[in-house]
Amino acid sequence: MPGLFESAGLQLRVAKRLAPRRGASLGERLGRLDDRLVFVLGSPRSGTTFLADAIGSLPGFVDLGEVPPLKAAVPELAVLEPREAARRMRRILAIARRVGLVGAVRAVEQTPELAHLVRVIPLAYPEARIVHIVRDGRDVACSLLEKPWLRREQARKDDAGLAYGSYARFWVESDRREEFETASDARRAAWVWRRYVTAARSADTPPLEIRYERMTADPGAAAEEIGRYLDAPADALAAALSRAHEASVGRYRTDLDEAQLVDVRDEAGDLLLELGYT
Repeated sequence: MPGLFESAGLQLRVAKRLAPRRGASLGERLGRLDDRLVFVLGSPRSGTTFLADAIGSLPGFVDLGEVPPLKAAVPELAVLEPREAARRMRRILAIARRVGLVGAVRAVEQTPELAHLVRVIPLAYPEARIVHIVRDGRDVACSLLEKPWLRREQARKDDAGLAYGSYARFWVESDRREEFETASDARRAAWVWRRYVTAARSADTPPLEIRYERMTADPGAAAEEIGRYLDAPADALAAALSRAHEASVGRYRTDLDEAQLVDVRDEAGDLLLELGYT
């Protein structure tokens, strides 16, 4: 499995998150792994990091962030037989939690690419909870356009060793790969949003779906819903979610020009309409 033992820095960060905040006991660090994981899924730039951090701040939870070995393995896991993919996912996360001294606490994993494994997660962790955060695809496109991830001629890589650039990822439809690579940046950004959201919503048992816009406008109501789903304290979660702000909601109105909006609507207009964003 690529990079399986190359994430020592991440594991140390996980351990540091756990110990100072909770004064974790030896049992909590080294005890039996809690299989009631929480997976926060969503398109990149939809608020997955913020939401996972908020849930991970609760007593009895810890935010793992994005686990690089798991993120790097997703393209391979996505084409395996589901039960084999589930077995490998468990192995990667077990090593990550053990090295990170995350034992008898509920780990929160927030790798967006796991949207493409939404049917594998319940096989790996039957007791897991999956939260899918959905944000307006037009605002997601604005945020993605600020990043180098999808731009042509990018030589950089992310922390999982995956290259940036305009090349077709594993989740691009096989008959549209060349089209993806020659599309405008705005269209590629909308493509990302459409494929991730559609994948996350394809689960046999639908995840809990939380709208980014509702979370920022009414963090208390969002916290109540999430708290019931996770059996977690809603008051503490509401306090964590209250740090969200609405300034980025509707930013597409000023940040996208008409040509970019046309590309976004052409690529993802049906899903925007289905979700009530247009």
